[in-house]
Amino acid sequence: MSARKLLLSALAMAAVLTASAQGKRYCNPLPMPIGPGGNASGDVTVLEEGGKYYMCCTGGGMWVSDDLLDWEFHAVEHIPVAPDLVKYEGRFYLTGNSDHVFVADHPLGPYTDLGLFKNTGPIEKGWNGGFDTKIFVDDDGQPYLFWPGRGISGIYGVKLNPRDLTEFAGEPVHLFGFNPMHAWERYGEMNEYPTVAWIEGPWIIKRNGIYYLEYSASGTQWKTYAEGYYTATSPLGPYSYAPNNPLLRKTEGLVTGTAHGSIVRLKGTDEWWQFYTIVLSNPPGGRRIGMDRVRFDADGLMSCAVTDTPQPAPGTQADPQAPASIPVTINKMVAMNALSKCSSEQPGFPAAYAVDNYSGTVWMPAADDAQPTLTVELSPATRFDVVQHFTVDGVRILFSGARRRFGAPASLPVFQYKLEVSQDGEQFVTVVDRTRNATARDTVWDEFAPVNCRFVRLTVTGWPKETPLGIIDFTVFGWPDGYDSAAVATPVFSNLPLDSAR
Repeated sequence: MSARKLLLSALAMAAVLTASAQGKRYCNPLPMPIGPGGNASGDVTVLEEGGKYYMCCTGGGMWVSDDLLDWEFHAVEHIPVAPDLVKYEGRFYLTGNSDHVFVADHPLGPYTDLGLFKNTGPIEKGWNGGFDTKIFVDDDGQPYLFWPGRGISGIYGVKLNPRDLTEFAGEPVHLFGFNPMHAWERYGEMNEYPTVAWIEGPWIIKRNGIYYLEYSASGTQWKTYAEGYYTATSPLGPYSYAPNNPLLRKTEGLVTGTAHGSIVRLKGTDEWWQFYTIVLSNPPGGRRIGMDRVRFDADGLMSCAVTDTPQPAPGTQADPQAPASIPVTINKMVAMNALSKCSSEQPGFPAAYAVDNYSGTVWMPAADDAQPTLTVELSPATRFDVVQHFTVDGVRILFSGARRRFGAPASLPVFQYKLEVSQDGEQFVTVVDRTRNATARDTVWDEFAPVNCRFVRLTVTGWPKETPLGIIDFTVFGWPDGYDSAAVATPVFSNLPLDSAR
């Protein structure tokens, strides 16, 4: 066997190993499985119970995890839009965009309808008929209900009857409203509407005697959708606006419109995690789920950095000696890389759209392309440059398809694919093999043993045939790892006068 073949064989052996040696990581958007009657479409609630974590979202169904990383879908009835799940006196209560309260003896149900909230008073008192409701149980066992008004009204709260969680136990309290001085709360992709906003999605936690009440603005249709918070020393206030707001905000790249979520504590630790909605540009209103670590400073201020690159899993820390994985494929279909190519593309949907780090575009192969491929040359950046070495260790793919904002897709999005790497663009080895995948997901994240390469190739081998295949994002992660000073590519314009080559 030649030295080259021995090297390729060794690379293949290393690549098929699990990534346990480098520690598990996550990457936003989260690769949530989709099942019949359920779709992780934002407005996410996560509850810890008995060492397990239960997630429910707009779109129906519920997900269960042991580690906040790997989630299993369960079909559960009565999941409302913008659901909230809470444990109270041994039972589990489910509310949301509904006047109804549901109860069960287990987070996965079955749930029984307890009926409508009672004695709520007129709209002038702040009650809006059951929109984004959130039940919070304080340390002393007293339950409270929080909800937003409409538009600029802001957030309200009220005590609940401890013997009947459908009944108010006092007058609603207006906790805070829209403040046009908080520019990030305003409507619009540039927050250009100074008097218009949509305040929603309250969520409350208590830590070290401080109540943190987070909320969302400016509206879920905008990529400026963001999350802020107020603090108080009592559940019903008075509340003070946090000086480091907004808590979550990101308007560029693949992860945008980060808001309407929940905060959960990792069991047995003081480690807190923020889950949130991600607003996509394509399809319009399309949404995904993200999460990131919450931190508290010495003054009790809360912060959360939104990420779109591989991050250490909950309960772990980054190795300070390890290189950070960053995207290494962005725009390398068009940066004069003559060897980057695709098997086919439909007019108006070029392969370059798959690597542009933007959720508003999509690559669509030809309808008769049975196994579409996308090959990206990582280096050189142009024909004038030396060959840069890269080590890669992860891949994220966002597929487009029959995805509805407020429900499960018409058919389950089961995608099958593989990722291969190469040094010369001719001999490839497989580092990710999902050609027999049977799990429905429209976002996938795969990490693998680090491998040095110059080319990466994605091949899609299966997808729901009743919908056209589209790839919103294909990102390979890694880091630069030296260069070959002898491997200087021949300039494309070498036969032209210098002035003409500029």
